[in-house]
Order: sequence, then structure tokens, then C-alpha cells
Amino acid sequence: MKLNGSEIIAECLLEQGVDTVFGYPGGAVLNIYDALYKYSDKITHILSSHEQGAAHAADGYARTTGKCGVVIATSGPGATNLVTGIATAYMDSIPMVAITGNVTNDLLARDSFQEVDICGISLPVTKHNFIVKDVKDLANVIRKAFRIAMSGRKGPVLIDIPKDVTGAVCEYDKITPEITENKLVSEKADFEAAAKLIAASKKPMIYMGGGVISADASAELLELAEKIDCPVASSVMGLGGFPQSHKLYMGTIGMHGGYETGKATDNCDLILTVGARFSDRVAGDRNKFGKNATIIQLDIDKAEINKNVRTDCCLLGDLKDTLRELTKAVEKAERPEWIAQLSEWGKNGEVTETPKSEDYAHPYHIIEAVRALTDDSDIIVTDVGQHQMWVSQKYRFEQPRTWCTSGGLGTMGYGLGAAVGSAVAHPEKRVVLFTGDGSFHMNLNELATVCSYDLNIKIIVLNNTVLGMVRQWQKLFYGRRFSQTDPHRKTDFVKLAEAFGVKGARIHNDDDAEQVLAKAFEDNKAIVIDCRISPDENVLPMIPPGKTVDELITEME
Repeated sequence: MKLNGSEIIAECLLEQGVDTVFGYPGGAVLNIYDALYKYSDKITHILSSHEQGAAHAADGYARTTGKCGVVIATSGPGATNLVTGIATAYMDSIPMVAITGNVTNDLLARDSFQEVDICGISLPVTKHNFIVKDVKDLANVIRKAFRIAMSGRKGPVLIDIPKDVTGAVCEYDKITPEITENKLVSEKADFEAAAKLIAASKKPMIYMGGGVISADASAELLELAEKIDCPVASSVMGLGGFPQSHKLYMGTIGMHGGYETGKATDNCDLILTVGARFSDRVAGDRNKFGKNATIIQLDIDKAEINKNVRTDCCLLGDLKDTLRELTKAVEKAERPEWIAQLSEWGKNGEVTETPKSEDYAHPYHIIEAVRALTDDSDIIVTDVGQHQMWVSQKYRFEQPRTWCTSGGLGTMGYGLGAAVGSAVAHPEKRVVLFTGDGSFHMNLNELATVCSYDLNIKIIVLNNTVLGMVRQWQKLFYGRRFSQTDPHRKTDFVKLAEAFGVKGARIHNDDDAEQVLAKAFEDNKAIVIDCRISPDENVLPMIPPGKTVDELITEME
């Protein structure tokens, strides 16, 4: 049948199982939006307040469903506003297809109104990108984009389409999408070699990352850990990939991880790294990371092997498959002495909390009170900063795809858009956004989206009136010279919420917390809760950048 380019886009989205897209219209995508109007019974479009918010929403949708997120923006500033969201997805290996319009073919490279080379701009932060100059190529490019986004190490792909292509007509034939299969690369001998190293180990540990969640391999990891009686530490990206109530779970690893995970890393004789990349926030001093350990790395991306830390053995392929094969190859083991030692380190490394105050609430108290009101399947989203680390330390995650945060790029302003995408994807669940006043100020315009679509998002603003994490570093490493981190803005978040059509509430201290939060969770309506916390609360423990657990900071003056 003959369709125009925009109708082909809609049909190809349906081919790929897409029923929800995020975006913002503009001149170069008017044809696409006209098609979306015709297909509105099959494809739901969520209108954001800003293209960056739409990109983060597509990201949140993808993280919490495992599907490919889709975002649409117009040319020029619309396209460039997507870049931060695309880069955020790229750094965390989140599948996304971004569709941008551009000026017509005859106006390209002429500095036309709202023209920009978005392919050139986005090249370093996409798995691949395309510009489609002939409508006959459009369907196959879209299909290829989804295949690239969802195969191997997942990530964002951009398709740039000149306006005349979206209006041109050609023949379209519907096809059934190819099933993407990630083949196992390593051979039987590789698994046998890894199994021998594990069998020889007396003090092993598993260091898991976001790749476990991306591969939907949580059950396989649990089976392996239990079979070899091996404690598990998680990167921030890996939270939810292993149940935290399990006896083998140690905590998070790295700069703000627990004392026991740091000691385990220094004293273990084997590290089994599963879907993680030894980032600088985990391996501060790469030359000393796991200094006494044999390191086995499981990953889908060959480029990650030996990139940051030298490994002794690697298993390549989709984690679901590699974990299954490794579990078959290993012998059952028990390590009670090693588990007991880790438990003892955990007791020795406890951080003393600041005393209760009548003037402020404690962030740990707020987080734990929220956890008591939520189910294991509810979705927790954060922005970036101190609040992000407090939540990673204190909220108990039991299931995969219930944790949504910007780990690699560390994007302040990520949270509200991602919460929108999560809530759209899961209307049956509660979505809780933990944010700081600094991050919230960046993209609070998406409150309009929350209100317009009546989304059930509980927004917890841990408000210390300062840029907390940067200020903490200024305390530690810059002689307490608080340069531009004490803005003390006067924003009244309760009134702000009400101005957007959302309920607002305030927590002044710990005595308020349970009552205010319980009331906020009584219904399925969005609410912004301004939680007053001290500007001098710190994220502890902390391993200074480039250091090891031997220089762990557990208290500050």
C-alpha cells in the first residue's frame, strides 16, 4: 500500500510493538504529528513541557519496562534539547529511539531556519544515527534503528528525517520484526576455566552492575550466588538486580558504599564481575582495586574487558546465558567463615547519624518512612546528588526495574522526566521521586506534564537550600570555600506545586514525617513534599576519589 513518510513512521512503530511515545511538536515534524493524530487510537503521545523532559521520560519508560523508549522532537533547538537525555541513556546503556525532524532536503547545509546537524552533534552519544533523505529507505532505517537499540549492549539510536521525506509517498510493506538474539560468544572451555578459579577460591565476591537488569538476568544471578555461597555487592546502577533482604547481599560498592564492601574488595581472593564496568566511582584506585583477587568479568560488550581493570578471565555474551552456563559449570560450595567475616566488618563500619533536630528532618528518616509505605514493586526514581546516594544506601530494593537513576552521566534534572515515563508505563504502581532542591529547580516545569496526565507521582524534595554534594566536596577538599553552593533560594515548593495544579505539603522535622507521608500516600494523586533537611548533612561513608577503603571517611567535623 502507498503511504507517506509520516504514516510509514507510525506503521513501523506499531510493527515494533510501540504504543507510547514522548515528544514535543514543531514545524519540521508537523507531518509526523498529523500522522500521530490519525493513529491516536493505537499510539499514545505524551506531551512534555520541554524536549529534555521528553527524552528523560522515554528513558524512564525504557528502564522500568525493558522496552525501547521513543521520543520525537522538531529540528534545531528541539533536537539539541534532546542531547542531554540521549547522553544519559547512552552512558547507562538504555535502549531509546529518538526521531527528529529536519528542514527539507533542498535547505540542508544552508543555515536554514531551525536547521542543525543533529547527527554530527549526537554521534558521540548514540550507538548509531541516521539521516534519511529518501522516503524509500525510511521503513528499513526505522527497523534497523530498533534492532541496534535493543541488541548487544543496548543504547540510544537517532533518526533524523527531513520534512519533505515525511510528506513523500511510496510503497510500504508491513513485515514481522526480526527477533533479536544475543549469541553466546565464550565456549565451554572458558566456562570450565572460570569454574576452576571459583572452586579454588576461599573468599570470593560478586560485583554486579546494571547489565544484570538490562539482560533480565536477576534470577540467574541469584541462582549462581546461592550455589557458590558468594556474597554480592552492587553498583548504584545494579540496585534491584539482587534482593537486598537476601543473606548474601552486602550493599553497594564504591565511593559511597559500605565499609564491608570496601573491605571485601581489598581482602577477597576472587571478584566475579557481572555486567559492571569498574567505573571510577567503584574502582577509585584502579591499580589497587581487588589487589589480592583473581578477577573474572562477565559482559556482553567486548570493549569493556580490560578497559578499566585488568581481568584474569572473561565470559562474553548475554548475561542470562553466561550466568546459566557458569552455574552449570560450578560446584556447590559453602563459605560460612567468609560470610561471618563480612558481617563483622559491616558492624565495624557503621556511620554515626547526626542527632535528632527540631529544625530539620533527617534524610534517612524520610527515606525509611517512605519505604514503609511502599511495596517492593513500586518504582523509585531519583535525580542526582546527595539524595541519590542516601536513597541508594537506605531504600531496600528487592526487584529489578524498580530503581531509576542517572548513574553514568549523573544528570541533575533527570528525575521528574524519568518519573513521568515510569508512571506512564506503570499506571498500576506508585512512583516516588526523590530529588534535591538543586536538581528539582532544573526541570520542575515537568510538573505541568504530571498534572496534565494526572500521574500518581509522589515527589519528595530533600531540601537543604544548598547544592549539597558539591558543597560536601568543598568542605572536604577546598577548605570550606563554598563558592556558589549556598544559593538559599526562596522557592516555596508547596505554592509552586499548587500553581501547577498539584498538591503540596511540607515536613519540618522527623516528628512530622510519618503523618505527612501517610496522608500523601492515601490517594493516587501527585504531590510535592518539601522536606527541610540540614545543609550540613553529608553522604557518608565516602572513599575520596582515587583512593581505597583504607582512607574511608566515616565522620566530618
